[in-house]
Amino acid sequence: MASIIKETQSIKEAVTHINAIDLNKFSRLLSRILQKLHLKAERSFSEDEEEKLQSALSMDKQALSLVLETISFILEQAVYHNVKPASLKQQLESVHLQPDKVDALSQAWASAGPDAIEKFRQRIFAPKKLEHVGWQLNLQMAQSTRAKLKSPHAVLELGIGSEEAENTDKLFVEFSHQELLEFYNKLETIQAQLDSLT
Repeated sequence: MASIIKETQSIKEAVTHINAIDLNKFSRLLSRILQKLHLKAERSFSEDEEEKLQSALSMDKQALSLVLETISFILEQAVYHNVKPASLKQQLESVHLQPDKVDALSQAWASAGPDAIEKFRQRIFAPKKLEHVGWQLNLQMAQSTRAKLKSPHAVLELGIGSEEAENTDKLFVEFSHQELLEFYNKLETIQAQLDSLT
């Protein structure tokens, strides 16, 4: 497997700081980061907690930020690439992380990794999602220029919401028979592609 962790200057610097952390504190730090890894809008630690961490780990704000970002990055890469714990262990060793930190990270990944991957799968990447669908059929029977006319139109009501907002926005889309048929065929294509992935 290709390396998911490149030994850049910032990784080297972060590894130096991580190697200096007490193993018990490092394990608790890992646990917290893994719990909140899937929450895109929420940081692992509040500002007050980060200030306490600075004194507990004897680090300045910049070093602590680098450590937290690096651990999150490593775990996010492990999620993205669905890395096995043994492979993660090898990659961590290749960036010169101390054996006790390597073991702690790979054990934490072995126990919490599958859950983290599942949470990422369920996470919504688009800012808005479809909450509900309503519809109605309108039939135009006549026009001022034509006495007999049958022109059916479907109106879809799409309730669109986001994770942050409690209320949903309503979007109305009107289709003629042909437009609705084309839309349906596109949805069938999308469904077939989704089915082929699972």
